[in-house]
Parts: sequence; C-alpha cells; structure tokens
Amino acid sequence: MTPPLPLAPALLHFLQQARVGRLATVDAAGLPSVVPICYQVAEGRLFTPIDAKPKRADWRRLQRVRNLLARPRVAVVVDRWSEDWRWLVWVHLRGEAALLAPEEALEGAPAALHAQGVALLRAKYVQYRAMALEQSPLIVVTLTAATHWGALTPPESP
Repeated sequence: MTPPLPLAPALLHFLQQARVGRLATVDAAGLPSVVPICYQVAEGRLFTPIDAKPKRADWRRLQRVRNLLARPRVAVVVDRWSEDWRWLVWVHLRGEAALLAPEEALEGAPAALHAQGVALLRAKYVQYRAMALEQSPLIVVTLTAATHWGALTPPESP
C-alpha cells in the first residue's frame, strides 16, 4: 500500500476550510460518476462518510460504493469560485479509496482510523454531531497526488 501523501501547509489549510468537494469514481465498465461530498483531510488521507441523509438505496448499493469496490482509484476536486477571479482556485486530489464499514471499525487498527475520521468530520460539520457516524461507513482515500491552480490564500483587498 502506498503511504499517504503529505500536503503542504497552505494546501492542507485550504482543504480543511473548504466545505464541499466532488468525488469522481469509475465503475467496472469504465463509466465515470461524480458526486458532491462533505469531507475532511488529515495526515494524507481524505475522509467522507456514507451518512444518514436520505438515500434511495441501502448504502452498499450506492454507485460510489460499488465503483470504488470495483476500481479503488478515485479523484476529488475542491474549488473556490468568485466573480472576482483573483480568488479562483481548484485543487485536484488523486488516491486509493477504501470502504471502512462500521463492523470493521470494531476490529483493531481500522477502529482508530474510523474514529479519527468521525472526529474530524464532526469537528468540521456541526450537522454530523447529531448523527451516529460511528455506526456509518466511511470512505477513506489515501492521497497519492495533489495539484492545484490559483491562490490558496485569498488576495489582499485593494
């Protein structure tokens, strides 16, 4: 397994402050899919839950879950849009995704990783404090590449 990619401090700060990303997966036939996600990043990993928001199917049947089980390489894009184009920025992350189901989180080493992800997500999103994330699966992406364009730190106002 590839070790997690360390992120530069400015890039890590931008990713930790941004509120939404877009997760790209590919199914077994090679068809892409992109969904918006809540996430948090730490220690070269990105955590995103399969949370309690209404779903049309059991979490095991969600497209992103089926896709990452078939092809674990994923991409995530996080951006900042503004009419003032000096503020524009995008970050493109690549990595290897794994599904950490709640039952696996009860068995040894994955439990610490699951607990870390839950704590990070609850610290970032107040909505998750009322959800039983410890009973929900997480997608954990071990980051292998990160590129960005634009100013990660907003420019000074004139």
